[in-house]
Amino acid sequence: MYQEERLLEILNYLEMNKRISVEQICGLFQVSRDTARRDLVKLEEEKKIIRTRGGAILPSSRHEIKDYENRLKMVSSEKKRIGQVAASLIQNGDRIILDTSTTVQACAEHMDQVSCTVVTNSINQAELLSSNQNADILLLGGKLQKEHRFLYGTSVIDKLSQYQADKAFIGVVGLSVDGLTLAHEEDGMVKRKMISQADEVIVLADHTKIGVIEFFKFAELSDIDILITDQMPEKGFTDLLKRFNVDLLIAEGE
Repeated sequence: MYQEERLLEILNYLEMNKRISVEQICGLFQVSRDTARRDLVKLEEEKKIIRTRGGAILPSSRHEIKDYENRLKMVSSEKKRIGQVAASLIQNGDRIILDTSTTVQACAEHMDQVSCTVVTNSINQAELLSSNQNADILLLGGKLQKEHRFLYGTSVIDKLSQYQADKAFIGVVGLSVDGLTLAHEEDGMVKRKMISQADEVIVLADHTKIGVIEFFKFAELSDIDILITDQMPEKGFTDLLKRFNVDLLIAEGE
């Protein structure tokens, strides 16, 4: 096999599996470690991969994180189904934490008149649930992130430490073997505290978030109790979830 053919096969493997090691290249193509390293150097020079210790990953797909209002306009039927499944897990009397993601807002939209206590740093979630006569809403005060409509800072984190919730519903931008990631550190610090204050952590992520790595890591896969998504992930990822005892719920279409 010529090097050009091998490089294409390596990229195809990465598209399917997200990462590859030098040992895997040697085994797949029956080449030496030196040849495998040269292949990775070539792909790195072409800016098609990022080399890691012992292998390579694909570059993260950098995309603009739109402001909250624009993201709401793009809420898909998949996210709405995920939100519906999430809302079905809320029982009367529950004390729950809702973060600021649009997928979690889809959960809030399906809560109907369930009697519960809601802790949130999202002004959108609080406004939406204000029509629920049976929900007590605790809006965490802090500095307002105007573009994405959430409150953050030490005052939010300090106040969160005073509450212990039954369930926390958390959205992500990326969900991978490397953990839970998003674009904004200030949002991530609040989510990290939310996770620590809940008995059960429920992550809401459509299939496009799986395998993605964003800028700021705020939690590990082992911090999750339940993942709700809209499609069955590939076997490698489901094996990871089993290893970390994460229950998987699929919000199937009609």
